[in-house]
Amino acid sequence: MKRWLRRFAFTLLGFMVAAALYVAVACALMFWPANAQAPPTQAPAVQAWVLSNGVHTDLVFPIRSEAIDWRQLFPFGHFKSVPPDAEFIAIGWGDREFYLNTPTWADLTASRAFGAMLGGNRALLHVTYLRRAQLRHGAYLLPLSQAQYAQLVDFVRASLPSGHAVPIAGAHYGNDDAFYEAEGGYHLFETCNTWTGRALQRAGVTVSRWTPFDFNVTWHLEPVRH
Repeated sequence: MKRWLRRFAFTLLGFMVAAALYVAVACALMFWPANAQAPPTQAPAVQAWVLSNGVHTDLVFPIRSEAIDWRQLFPFGHFKSVPPDAEFIAIGWGDREFYLNTPTWADLTASRAFGAMLGGNRALLHVTYLRRAQLRHGAYLLPLSQAQYAQLVDFVRASLPSGHAVPIAGAHYGNDDAFYEAEGGYHLFETCNTWTGRALQRAGVTVSRWTPFDFNVTWHLEPVRH
């Protein structure tokens, strides 16, 4: 019995040390950001944002711009009913099982959370058409030039199998969203937020070098103030 308790205690201690190290590294890297010397864009050419719910981050773009009309890649026919006054599109990446079975935090289970962290599941893109009013909370400005925006567009396309949007039939949280097949798989070191952070790095935006948490993504960005 004592031997079992000792093993359990050491296992628990090891888990706590590993978790603390994981968080510590994520926090420390915020002070050594990628693209730290990037010159600020004085007059952003494209209105874009990072949208955070406190855990997960999405990239938010205008539905139509010189670079792309997102309706051609993610047509309204894939959605139940896009609001007629939608102006923006939110795009996020995440674990397939978690995405499809956790529409609200009330649906979150410990087994599903640990399953996502351990990996093994394919990823999905979650796409939502948004009204402007939906950017009132948790939105952070992205000062993008046309060239930077083009980099983000290419990144999103590269996240789709062969660059094509393949919808998951019948998978929706509401009328304005849809899920699509995506490249890669989710695990502890490849989270929804590392996808967002890697996109920003490639576009030359100042961001933490590793972004497992939402605050790693938003730390160097300016929040929208109303």
